[in-house]
Amino acid sequence: MAETKLEGREAKKKRRAVGSGGESSKEVGGGGDGGEEEKMWMDPMVALGPDILTRIMEFLDARSVARSVVVSRAWYQVATSDHIWSSKCEELWKGKAHIPRVSMLRGVSKLEAYSLSFKDGKRKRIMKDDLCDHVWEFRFQKSAPEYWLNLDPSWKGSGPPMRRYFHPDGSQTADPTDQVWGGHESQFSIVTSYVGNGEIREHYVRINRWPPMTVIRKEDWSWELFNKLYHYNSIPDASKEGGTGPCFPVW
Repeated sequence: MAETKLEGREAKKKRRAVGSGGESSKEVGGGGDGGEEEKMWMDPMVALGPDILTRIMEFLDARSVARSVVVSRAWYQVATSDHIWSSKCEELWKGKAHIPRVSMLRGVSKLEAYSLSFKDGKRKRIMKDDLCDHVWEFRFQKSAPEYWLNLDPSWKGSGPPMRRYFHPDGSQTADPTDQVWGGHESQFSIVTSYVGNGEIREHYVRINRWPPMTVIRKEDWSWELFNKLYHYNSIPDASKEGGTGPCFPVW
């Protein structure tokens, strides 16, 4: 009697396997007395093909596409293609004031460009390249002496904020028509100290012997420097299409 039931169960399994797609859809026993079964699915790469799977991945978020890289070698080739990651980079960079220079290096794949940009966007420590790559708006704070405020066109409403320029040799300059600048020599320095394990304890930028400026990285990846007297804000390079910089790529 027991053998008859076993044979009937085996025959039932075979009928189900044939009716559900033959060799491309198989069933395997799940073990245990209940014989729990689970169906093996066909690889979407085989069922749909790389072209359709590429179109599907274009609609996925970057994290989901990145996770699919480890599925198989065929999935890796699709999920790491520049075609997919070019659009992901554009989505990531949209509305950003600055695009990290490291993501623009020759030979960097679009997946690497995305990864490097995403990681750099979380960086809070300002570097010399950050200071030198961009033009900076400069204006006085409300707490500055009234004489200085009267020289600031943005406070008087007679023009836009003044501009400052940082240079690789550690110097700083201004526009020739800047009434505040006066042609004096100016040097900048970046000071960073750590508590341990990479945690920053103190981080500021200083111009000559003026009060140190606090450093803030904004959501659009621009930088803000300020103390009680004046304020700096990095601005996108005006010559770059879309208001990004320093080197918005053309794919």
